[in-house]
Amino acid sequence: MSDKGTSNHSEETDFILVGFRVHPALHILLFLLFLLVYAMILLGNVGMMTIIMTDPRLNTPMYFFLGNLSFIDLFYSSVIAPNAMINFWSESKSISFAGCLIQFFLFAIFMVAEGFLLAAMAYDRFIAICNPLLYSVQMSTRLCIQLVAGSYFCGCISSVLQTSMTFILPFCASRAIDHFFCDIRPLQRISCSDLFIYRMISFSLSSVITLPTIIIIIVSYIYIVSTVLKIHSSEGHKKAFSTCSSHLGVVSVLYGTVFFTYLTPDRFPELSKVTSLCYTLVTPMLNPLIYSLRNKDVKGALKKLLEMKNTIL
Repeated sequence: MSDKGTSNHSEETDFILVGFRVHPALHILLFLLFLLVYAMILLGNVGMMTIIMTDPRLNTPMYFFLGNLSFIDLFYSSVIAPNAMINFWSESKSISFAGCLIQFFLFAIFMVAEGFLLAAMAYDRFIAICNPLLYSVQMSTRLCIQLVAGSYFCGCISSVLQTSMTFILPFCASRAIDHFFCDIRPLQRISCSDLFIYRMISFSLSSVITLPTIIIIIVSYIYIVSTVLKIHSSEGHKKAFSTCSSHLGVVSVLYGTVFFTYLTPDRFPELSKVTSLCYTLVTPMLNPLIYSLRNKDVKGALKKLLEMKNTIL
Protein backbone atom coordinates (compact mmCIF):
# COMPACT_ATOMS: atom_id res chain seq x y z
CA MET A 1 0.00 0.00 0.00
CA SER A 2 2.80 2.42 0.95
CA ASP A 3 4.66 1.60 -2.28
CA LYS A 4 1.62 2.53 -4.32
CA GLY A 5 1.20 5.79 -2.42
CA THR A 6 4.83 6.65 -2.97
CA SER A 7 4.53 5.93 -6.68
CA ASN A 8 1.43 8.12 -7.03
CA HIS A 9 3.11 10.94 -5.12
CA SER A 10 6.16 10.68 -7.38
CA GLU A 11 4.00 10.87 -10.52
CA GLU A 12 2.16 13.92 -9.17
CA THR A 13 5.36 15.82 -8.38
CA ASP A 14 7.23 14.98 -11.60
CA PHE A 15 7.25 17.22 -14.67
CA ILE A 16 7.17 16.01 -18.27
CA LEU A 17 9.64 17.62 -20.69
CA VAL A 18 7.74 17.44 -23.99
CA GLY A 19 10.80 18.40 -26.05
CA PHE A 20 10.50 18.85 -29.81
CA ARG A 21 7.19 17.90 -31.41
CA VAL A 22 8.63 15.88 -34.29
CA HIS A 23 8.15 12.38 -35.65
CA PRO A 24 9.69 9.77 -33.30
CA ALA A 25 12.03 8.65 -36.09
CA LEU A 26 13.66 12.10 -36.02
CA HIS A 27 14.59 11.70 -32.34
CA ILE A 28 17.64 9.66 -33.37
CA LEU A 29 18.75 12.49 -35.68
CA LEU A 30 18.20 15.07 -32.93
CA PHE A 31 20.12 12.91 -30.46
CA LEU A 32 23.08 12.68 -32.84
CA LEU A 33 22.94 16.43 -33.51
CA PHE A 34 22.89 17.24 -29.78
CA LEU A 35 25.70 14.74 -29.18
CA LEU A 36 27.86 16.31 -31.90
CA VAL A 37 27.26 19.86 -30.67
CA TYR A 38 27.88 18.88 -27.03
CA ALA A 39 31.11 17.06 -27.98
CA MET A 40 32.28 20.24 -29.76
CA ILE A 41 31.36 22.30 -26.69
CA LEU A 42 33.43 20.00 -24.46
CA LEU A 43 36.37 19.93 -26.86
CA GLY A 44 36.35 23.67 -27.56
CA ASN A 45 35.88 24.99 -24.03
CA VAL A 46 38.08 22.46 -22.23
CA GLY A 47 40.70 23.08 -24.92
CA MET A 48 40.46 26.85 -24.46
CA MET A 49 40.84 26.57 -20.67
CA THR A 50 43.80 24.20 -21.09
CA ILE A 51 45.57 26.56 -23.50
CA ILE A 52 45.04 29.57 -21.23
CA MET A 53 46.24 27.75 -18.10
CA THR A 54 49.33 26.18 -19.70
CA ASP A 55 50.73 29.10 -21.73
CA PRO A 56 52.42 31.84 -19.62
CA ARG A 57 51.98 34.36 -22.47
CA LEU A 58 48.22 34.22 -21.93
CA ASN A 59 48.51 35.20 -18.28
CA THR A 60 46.67 38.50 -18.85
CA PRO A 61 43.29 39.91 -17.70
CA MET A 62 41.67 39.34 -21.12
CA TYR A 63 42.51 35.63 -21.12
CA PHE A 64 41.61 35.29 -17.45
CA PHE A 65 38.11 36.48 -18.37
CA LEU A 66 38.09 34.30 -21.48
CA GLY A 67 38.98 31.22 -19.42
CA ASN A 68 36.05 31.93 -17.11
CA LEU A 69 33.78 32.44 -20.11
CA SER A 70 34.73 28.96 -21.33
CA PHE A 71 34.08 27.56 -17.84
CA ILE A 72 30.59 29.13 -17.75
CA ASP A 73 29.75 27.98 -21.29
CA LEU A 74 30.87 24.45 -20.48
CA PHE A 75 28.80 24.16 -17.33
CA TYR A 76 25.54 25.77 -18.37
CA SER A 77 25.43 23.70 -21.57
CA SER A 78 26.13 20.63 -19.41
CA VAL A 79 23.07 21.49 -17.33
CA ILE A 80 20.92 21.24 -20.47
CA ALA A 81 22.40 18.90 -23.11
CA PRO A 82 22.82 15.53 -21.27
CA ASN A 83 19.26 15.58 -19.91
CA ALA A 84 17.86 16.55 -23.33
CA MET A 85 19.73 13.65 -24.97
CA ILE A 86 18.42 11.19 -22.37
CA ASN A 87 14.87 12.38 -23.06
CA PHE A 88 15.20 11.58 -26.76
CA TRP A 89 15.38 7.89 -25.76
CA SER A 90 13.01 8.02 -22.79
CA GLU A 91 9.34 7.15 -23.16
CA SER A 92 8.26 8.93 -19.98
CA LYS A 93 10.41 12.08 -20.54
CA SER A 94 9.89 12.87 -16.87
CA ILE A 95 12.03 15.07 -14.65
CA SER A 96 11.49 15.28 -10.91
CA PHE A 97 10.41 18.52 -9.25
CA ALA A 98 13.83 18.71 -7.53
CA GLY A 99 15.64 17.94 -10.80
CA CYS A 100 13.70 20.65 -12.64
CA LEU A 101 14.39 23.15 -9.85
CA ILE A 102 18.13 22.37 -9.83
CA GLN A 103 18.34 22.63 -13.63
CA PHE A 104 16.53 25.99 -13.59
CA PHE A 105 18.68 27.26 -10.69
CA LEU A 106 22.04 26.32 -12.22
CA PHE A 107 21.11 27.55 -15.69
CA ALA A 108 20.02 30.92 -14.26
CA ILE A 109 23.30 31.28 -12.33
CA PHE A 110 25.52 30.70 -15.34
CA MET A 111 23.42 32.75 -17.79
CA VAL A 112 23.43 35.85 -15.55
CA ALA A 113 27.10 35.33 -14.67
CA GLU A 114 27.95 35.24 -18.39
CA GLY A 115 26.17 38.58 -18.93
CA PHE A 116 28.20 40.23 -16.16
CA LEU A 117 31.41 38.60 -17.36
CA LEU A 118 30.86 39.96 -20.89
CA ALA A 119 30.40 43.42 -19.34
CA ALA A 120 33.71 42.98 -17.45
CA MET A 121 35.39 41.96 -20.71
CA ALA A 122 34.01 45.10 -22.43
CA TYR A 123 35.45 47.23 -19.61
CA ASP A 124 38.78 45.43 -19.99
CA ARG A 125 38.86 46.26 -23.74
CA PHE A 126 37.92 49.88 -22.94
CA ILE A 127 40.90 50.25 -20.60
CA ALA A 128 43.26 48.46 -23.00
CA ILE A 129 42.38 50.71 -25.95
CA CYS A 130 41.48 54.03 -24.31
CA ASN A 131 44.05 54.05 -21.51
CA PRO A 132 46.80 51.58 -22.51
CA LEU A 133 49.61 53.16 -20.45
CA LEU A 134 47.72 52.50 -17.19
CA TYR A 135 46.25 49.15 -18.27
CA SER A 136 48.45 46.97 -16.06
CA VAL A 137 47.75 49.21 -13.07
CA GLN A 138 44.01 49.58 -13.50
CA MET A 139 43.33 45.97 -14.52
CA SER A 140 45.15 44.46 -11.55
CA THR A 141 44.89 40.79 -10.61
CA ARG A 142 42.82 41.74 -7.59
CA LEU A 143 40.29 43.70 -9.69
CA CYS A 144 40.00 40.87 -12.23
CA ILE A 145 39.27 38.35 -9.47
CA GLN A 146 36.72 40.74 -7.93
CA LEU A 147 34.96 41.23 -11.28
CA VAL A 148 34.72 37.49 -11.91
CA ALA A 149 33.62 36.76 -8.32
CA GLY A 150 31.05 39.56 -8.62
CA SER A 151 29.70 37.97 -11.81
CA TYR A 152 29.12 34.64 -10.06
CA PHE A 153 27.68 36.39 -6.99
CA CYS A 154 25.16 38.36 -9.10
CA GLY A 155 24.29 35.12 -10.88
CA CYS A 156 23.63 33.37 -7.55
CA ILE A 157 21.48 36.22 -6.15
CA SER A 158 19.44 36.46 -9.35
CA SER A 159 19.01 32.70 -9.55
CA VAL A 160 17.84 32.39 -5.93
CA LEU A 161 15.21 35.10 -6.49
CA GLN A 162 14.02 33.79 -9.87
CA THR A 163 13.93 30.15 -8.73
CA SER A 164 12.08 30.84 -5.49
CA MET A 165 9.54 33.04 -7.30
CA THR A 166 8.95 30.47 -10.04
CA PHE A 167 8.71 27.29 -7.99
CA ILE A 168 6.25 28.64 -5.42
CA LEU A 169 3.72 28.99 -8.24
CA PRO A 170 0.88 26.41 -8.23
CA PHE A 171 1.20 24.14 -11.26
CA CYS A 172 -1.69 22.52 -13.14
CA ALA A 173 -2.46 18.82 -13.15
CA SER A 174 -0.89 18.07 -16.55
CA ARG A 175 2.58 19.38 -15.51
CA ALA A 176 3.77 18.93 -19.12
CA ILE A 177 6.51 21.49 -19.89
CA ASP A 178 6.46 22.26 -23.61
CA HIS A 179 10.24 22.61 -23.90
CA PHE A 180 13.43 20.55 -23.81
CA PHE A 181 14.55 21.98 -20.44
CA CYS A 182 13.03 23.72 -17.42
CA ASP A 183 12.87 27.34 -18.54
CA ILE A 184 10.87 30.20 -17.10
CA ARG A 185 8.31 30.72 -19.87
CA PRO A 186 7.28 27.06 -20.29
CA LEU A 187 6.91 26.82 -16.50
CA GLN A 188 4.70 29.91 -16.52
CA ARG A 189 2.44 28.30 -19.14
CA ILE A 190 1.56 25.39 -16.83
CA SER A 191 0.88 27.58 -13.79
CA CYS A 192 -2.73 27.77 -12.62
CA SER A 193 -2.41 31.19 -10.97
CA ASP A 194 -2.77 34.77 -12.25
CA LEU A 195 0.73 35.65 -13.47
CA PHE A 196 0.34 39.43 -13.94
CA ILE A 197 2.06 40.47 -10.69
CA TYR A 198 4.62 37.66 -11.00
CA ARG A 199 5.52 38.75 -14.54
CA MET A 200 5.85 42.39 -13.49
CA ILE A 201 8.20 41.45 -10.63
CA SER A 202 10.15 39.05 -12.85
CA PHE A 203 10.50 41.66 -15.62
CA SER A 204 11.63 44.30 -13.11
CA LEU A 205 14.19 41.92 -11.63
CA SER A 206 15.47 40.96 -15.08
CA SER A 207 15.77 44.64 -16.02
CA VAL A 208 17.71 45.47 -12.87
CA ILE A 209 20.09 42.60 -13.63
CA THR A 210 20.41 43.04 -17.39
CA LEU A 211 20.42 46.81 -17.93
CA PRO A 212 23.69 47.53 -16.04
CA THR A 213 25.58 44.97 -18.16
CA ILE A 214 24.14 46.38 -21.40
CA ILE A 215 24.93 49.97 -20.36
CA ILE A 216 28.53 49.04 -19.46
CA ILE A 217 29.01 47.28 -22.82
CA ILE A 218 27.46 50.11 -24.87
CA VAL A 219 29.30 52.92 -23.04
CA SER A 220 32.60 51.01 -23.25
CA TYR A 221 32.25 50.60 -27.01
CA ILE A 222 31.21 54.22 -27.51
CA TYR A 223 34.52 55.27 -25.92
CA ILE A 224 36.40 52.57 -27.84
CA VAL A 225 34.98 53.69 -31.21
CA SER A 226 35.70 57.32 -30.35
CA THR A 227 39.32 56.45 -29.53
CA VAL A 228 39.79 54.23 -32.58
CA LEU A 229 38.55 57.02 -34.90
CA LYS A 230 41.33 59.24 -33.58
CA ILE A 231 43.94 56.65 -34.59
CA HIS A 232 45.34 57.63 -38.00
CA SER A 233 47.23 54.46 -38.91
CA SER A 234 45.39 51.62 -40.63
CA GLU A 235 47.47 49.17 -38.59
CA GLY A 236 46.11 50.73 -35.38
CA HIS A 237 42.55 50.43 -36.68
CA LYS A 238 43.12 46.79 -37.59
CA LYS A 239 44.63 45.95 -34.20
CA ALA A 240 41.78 47.62 -32.29
CA PHE A 241 39.17 45.92 -34.48
CA SER A 242 40.86 42.55 -34.01
CA THR A 243 40.86 43.07 -30.23
CA CYS A 244 37.14 43.84 -30.03
CA SER A 245 35.48 41.96 -32.90
CA SER A 246 35.48 38.58 -31.12
CA HIS A 247 33.87 40.03 -28.01
CA LEU A 248 31.28 41.93 -30.06
CA GLY A 249 30.42 38.73 -31.94
CA VAL A 250 29.82 36.80 -28.71
CA VAL A 251 27.75 39.65 -27.20
CA SER A 252 25.63 40.00 -30.34
CA VAL A 253 24.80 36.30 -30.62
CA LEU A 254 24.03 35.84 -26.92
CA TYR A 255 21.99 39.00 -26.27
CA GLY A 256 20.28 38.84 -29.68
CA THR A 257 18.88 35.34 -29.14
CA VAL A 258 18.04 35.91 -25.44
CA PHE A 259 16.13 39.12 -26.19
CA PHE A 260 14.29 37.49 -29.08
CA THR A 261 13.31 34.54 -26.87
CA TYR A 262 12.19 36.41 -23.76
CA LEU A 263 10.95 39.78 -25.06
CA THR A 264 8.79 38.61 -27.98
CA PRO A 265 5.18 37.40 -27.44
CA ASP A 266 5.03 33.83 -26.17
CA ARG A 267 2.81 32.53 -28.98
CA PHE A 268 5.07 30.08 -30.81
CA PRO A 269 6.55 27.48 -28.44
CA GLU A 270 8.34 25.59 -31.22
CA LEU A 271 10.10 28.77 -32.42
CA SER A 272 11.06 29.48 -28.80
CA LYS A 273 12.70 26.05 -28.57
CA VAL A 274 14.77 26.70 -31.70
CA THR A 275 15.96 30.11 -30.49
CA SER A 276 16.72 28.61 -27.07
CA LEU A 277 19.12 26.23 -28.81
CA CYS A 278 21.16 29.26 -29.90
CA TYR A 279 22.07 30.43 -26.40
CA THR A 280 22.07 27.04 -24.67
CA LEU A 281 24.18 25.07 -27.16
CA VAL A 282 25.17 27.03 -30.28
CA THR A 283 26.75 30.00 -28.44
CA PRO A 284 28.86 27.81 -26.10
CA MET A 285 30.01 25.86 -29.17
CA LEU A 286 30.88 29.00 -31.20
CA ASN A 287 32.59 31.06 -28.49
CA PRO A 288 35.89 29.09 -28.48
CA LEU A 289 35.91 29.10 -32.30
CA ILE A 290 35.28 32.85 -32.47
CA TYR A 291 38.09 33.63 -30.04
CA SER A 292 40.57 31.09 -31.36
CA LEU A 293 40.12 31.80 -35.08
CA ARG A 294 40.38 35.58 -34.65
CA ASN A 295 43.15 35.62 -32.07
CA LYS A 296 46.82 35.23 -32.99
CA ASP A 297 47.89 34.60 -29.37
CA VAL A 298 45.45 31.72 -28.95
CA LYS A 299 46.40 30.20 -32.31
CA GLY A 300 50.08 30.52 -31.40
CA ALA A 301 49.53 28.91 -27.99
CA LEU A 302 47.51 26.08 -29.57
CA LYS A 303 50.26 25.46 -32.14
CA LYS A 304 52.87 25.39 -29.38
CA LEU A 305 50.78 22.95 -27.30
CA LEU A 306 50.31 20.61 -30.29
CA GLU A 307 54.05 20.73 -31.06
CA MET A 308 54.86 19.82 -27.46
CA LYS A 309 52.37 16.94 -27.57
CA ASN A 310 53.89 15.61 -30.82
CA THR A 311 57.40 15.85 -29.32
CA ILE A 312 56.33 13.85 -26.26
CA LEU A 313 54.66 11.20 -28.45
